[in-house]
Amino acid sequence: MQAHKHEHEPSGPAHELSVAIVGGLHADARKATVARLLADVPGSVVLHHDLATAVAGTVVRTVSDADGILSAGEAPLVNDCACCALREDLVPELRRLADAGLTRLAIVELWDSVEPKAMAEVVTAGGLTVTGVITAVDPALLLPYLGNGDDLAERGLAAAATDQRTVADTFARQLEYATVLALVDSPEADDEDRELLAQLHPTARQVPVTGGHPGDLAGPAPADAPAGASAGKGEAAPLSPLASAALAGFDVEAAAAAQHPACALLPAEADAHGVSTLVWHRRRPFHPERLYEALEDLTCAAARSRGRFWLADHPDTLLHWDAAGGALCVESAGPWLASLPDAAWDMVPPVRRAAAALDWHPEHGDCCQHLVFTSPGLDRDGLEQLLESCLLTDAEYAGGRTAWKRLPPAFDTLLEV
Repeated sequence: MQAHKHEHEPSGPAHELSVAIVGGLHADARKATVARLLADVPGSVVLHHDLATAVAGTVVRTVSDADGILSAGEAPLVNDCACCALREDLVPELRRLADAGLTRLAIVELWDSVEPKAMAEVVTAGGLTVTGVITAVDPALLLPYLGNGDDLAERGLAAAATDQRTVADTFARQLEYATVLALVDSPEADDEDRELLAQLHPTARQVPVTGGHPGDLAGPAPADAPAGASAGKGEAAPLSPLASAALAGFDVEAAAAAQHPACALLPAEADAHGVSTLVWHRRRPFHPERLYEALEDLTCAAARSRGRFWLADHPDTLLHWDAAGGALCVESAGPWLASLPDAAWDMVPPVRRAAAALDWHPEHGDCCQHLVFTSPGLDRDGLEQLLESCLLTDAEYAGGRTAWKRLPPAFDTLLEV
């Protein structure tokens, strides 16, 4: 999907408005999460752009509260891109709500395939405050979606005519960017499903959509207590765990850094309930031909794999590995810090420098292999052997960078070099 940058200049100081973004391809779970937030947070509204109507040339926008639709309108397509129309229309609508001063929480319910990262950054650039990014999940659907290599366009879920994403990679990014996962009750889910979710995003706060009603922590309020009051006279009832998560605060810059391949917060080693996470870390570059020949087996070895890797014939380039649904995306993420002159380090974000320092090697700097594979039934031994076989041999390694750069350029087509 083509990215378009739009600058939104604040039109003056906005009233305090909290914005929570709720997304995810699990539509029923997402709608249940939004309904629960509307019920839990007095003075909340939900803003939703329906991109399904984009084929007709418009995007339908609705603003609703717990009782129903408050307003509806249309946003025209921008450059034939429904997602771009959403970006252009979202901030003005949120600022209108902020300026009216009647809304405590604006819930932005993203359409199915819209990813939260872009929207959180758009809202923040518009001078508004994102206080939560939530992805709604039905645990029983986790593996089916992660294993679905269909193009979004085949499912009627593309956000633009040029959208080439798949169901699996879109869902993976929705899942891993959010700091909160809202889990719906799912009788079909088992321990393996829940363990897979925990291993894929171990730092996320998991919050049930049901249970934990406002006031539960303080007990029932007296019959003559004011609406919304707790057992303590005049005190506001405690928020539900989901509402608290939506209002807890969100750091857009930290969230972006946590997804960047150079300093991503990748999962750690784990093995429980039939689900394993293998963390593979080495200090020797890959042989381009041998790795290329192994790509299909490596991509299909796990439900999800990601990380950064080092290719011998491109020794200065940090490469991003991103696989889900049997499909792999490989792309350059810029230079390794070890390849930069000292003067350029001041231009590098501190979080990137800190991540490189943790990984620093006296000979190769931050150049390394750091790949993470997570899946039920993972063949850890077979996977490790295959990965090891793709590294340079002792003789190849001894040839040094000049010889490495003369190796067959098997990845040049993938990297569009």
